[in-house]
Amino acid sequence: MSDKHLSSQFDADLNLASSKVLEMGGLVESQIVNAMIALNNFDLDMCEQVIAAEDRLNQMEVEIDEECSNIIARRQPAARDLRLLIAISKTITNLERAGDEAEKIAKRTKRLMEDGASRQINIAEIKLSGEMAVSILRRALDAFARLDTVAAAQIVRDDKAIDEEFRAFVRKLISYMTEDPRSISVGLDFLFIAKAIERIGDHAKNIAEFIIYIVKGTDVRHKSRDALEREALS
Repeated sequence: MSDKHLSSQFDADLNLASSKVLEMGGLVESQIVNAMIALNNFDLDMCEQVIAAEDRLNQMEVEIDEECSNIIARRQPAARDLRLLIAISKTITNLERAGDEAEKIAKRTKRLMEDGASRQINIAEIKLSGEMAVSILRRALDAFARLDTVAAAQIVRDDKAIDEEFRAFVRKLISYMTEDPRSISVGLDFLFIAKAIERIGDHAKNIAEFIIYIVKGTDVRHKSRDALEREALS
């Protein structure tokens, strides 16, 4: 078998693994969108749909991880190819966890409905942060497909806005529960939902950081936003 043929097959293996990541990402994105629809409409059927789809995400994570391990064992890649496979493994872990957060939103929404909770609390910040989380994850997946470090750096910056919405909602929630202790149980459920959305933004940010690692060869986790941006744009 010629070296050229081996190289072509290796490229095909890498492309297939990357495409499976994007497929998994699309499913996670749908999960988050559906979880927010369930919350906004108190839709029990949609809650069940989100919860039921979690098994498929778990299966995809295992399948893609196994494929990455097989490629490493067969091809013994180096440099950027090895970084890509490592980043794929870490990316699907973050996608699976983002799916877990969508499932949490659905389960908490279901619990709110079963408890007969009414819309006593204005959840405008939750709705906005949910829309932002879907957007930032979609852009992270697009940046991954193109290995776009400039877009990745912007995603890391934009995650800060989701954190700010979360903090604003927590402040409002604390004030509301202080004024009306009867709302504490419902308030805590909404707090868990808000936290789940914030964590989805964190997972999208992590994926953006892996893009920079693939292209630049530098681990930018735990670096300041300014330092990360300098690395991404250098």
